[in-house]
Amino acid sequence: MIKLFASDLDGTLLNGLHEADRTIRGAIQEAIAQGAHVVPATGRSLLPAGEHGFTGLKVDAVCANGSIIRGRNGELLKTFTVDPAFVEELIRSFPQICFDCCTPDGMFSSGSFEMHQEGFRRDNLFRRIVMRGMRARGGTHEEQFFDQSISSILSHDVCKINCRVTSGELERELKAFLADHADTVVNAPFDPVMFEITDKDCNKGASIAWLGRHYGIEEDEIAVYGDGGNDLVMLRRFRHSYATANGSPEAKAAASAVIGRCEFHAVPKHILQTLRAQRGRVMIE
Repeated sequence: MIKLFASDLDGTLLNGLHEADRTIRGAIQEAIAQGAHVVPATGRSLLPAGEHGFTGLKVDAVCANGSIIRGRNGELLKTFTVDPAFVEELIRSFPQICFDCCTPDGMFSSGSFEMHQEGFRRDNLFRRIVMRGMRARGGTHEEQFFDQSISSILSHDVCKINCRVTSGELERELKAFLADHADTVVNAPFDPVMFEITDKDCNKGASIAWLGRHYGIEEDEIAVYGDGGNDLVMLRRFRHSYATANGSPEAKAAASAVIGRCEFHAVPKHILQTLRAQRGRVMIE
């Protein structure tokens, strides 16, 4: 019996407008009413409070690619932090990059707001419009502080580091730097144009398994859903793993099965089908 449903957001649980609509909220409410846990598992750093239509829903959250785990009331349950020595070396080695350092206290950026925005200019026009819409619909986000000193950043627990670079040459240099530190960190972005850096042992799969143990739920009682690069470990880890049809080829290969597209509510429909099948088995027994 599935007791915990964990899903990536964009391209997976959320609809084509990157939000939780009535159908999605209804599936979540039904799962919670039947005693199951519903867990958004996202690269984003602040959930569930006020974001993407989850307001009022008692969902747990695996945030920042698994580095921050929050309970149903938004309380902090666990963090996986990046080695402070690595954070300092990274920022000192690339002063021309704005590193957005995600912490439970907010986002602390090594560069200016202008540097932060410059990273988005490599996106094509369509993607810039989509990303702008996602940010506009995102609801309440954590505070972001720019032009932070290294000492200020390191006064917080850095769980994940995001950045976008402005040139192909700089991108190659940063990738080489991360390869040299593969014993410390991993880069698992949802989109290849980004960098999303966490501790090497941190990923959505490990954090969902930790959350399951926290509630006394076995891994075989967990279903996971994903579509992209930061979902691969999660999809490979669990027996009940599902990729959306709009997902990447790698995600589809990693999952135990492929379901429909996010635009057609594939994940909430699958959750409801699972719940109803389980309820039918219980009634028969």
